[in-house]
Amino acid sequence: MPRPVHFEIPADNPERLIGFYSTAFGWSFHKWEGGGMPYWLITTGPNEEPGINGGMLPKQYPDQRLVNTITVANVDESVVTVTANGGEIVMPKMAVPTVGWLAYAKDPEGNIFGMMQADTSAK
Repeated sequence: MPRPVHFEIPADNPERLIGFYSTAFGWSFHKWEGGGMPYWLITTGPNEEPGINGGMLPKQYPDQRLVNTITVANVDESVVTVTANGGEIVMPKMAVPTVGWLAYAKDPEGNIFGMMQADTSAK
């Protein structure tokens, strides 16, 4: 069953938010160099405890908000299912090098979410 596996926090000032979340919750941040744009991986706690980890990136547009990403078996099939049920694709399928395939969609209420298909050969 598809489940949320990752969240992303867009930031006008990533360094300020890194300081905030590190101090407020003890989260750790590691800059990821594999994506071609600034991106920080967020570890929210030990893997053996409930919860998910996430990422932070500079805002791409002014009203960009928090995004939860759901793992799916096949992004292309999920795009079809989402659009057939009233959703809208807002970022077409793209490769996240060595991680997988990602697309962003909007649900019928306007909430943005990601769909990620794991594939270490994605380029």
